[in-house]
Amino acid sequence: MTCTKSVIVDDIVDKVGYTRRQAVDIVENLLEIIKSTLETGDDILISGFGKFCVREKRSRRGRNPATGEAMLLDARNVVTFKCAGKLRDRINGHG
Repeated sequence: MTCTKSVIVDDIVDKVGYTRRQAVDIVENLLEIIKSTLETGDDILISGFGKFCVREKRSRRGRNPATGEAMLLDARNVVTFKCAGKLRDRINGHG
């Protein structure tokens, strides 16, 4: 099952006791902080969870899968995620 924003909001309401409006505001503000931080090129480290990083991808040769035509793909920035050791251990049943 995919965990959506709505599921996160419901969990905050059920487990923490905030109102739905407060929980929506919390989630929306948190995501906005993450987006604006990544937009500036800074990394986000959440202890015990992981690290979101902005990485540069160089331009490279590719091909159109529909036509087979060769093309040049532009350089771009991508967001990567590196899982924290504690989270990795918990996912693998070691913690």
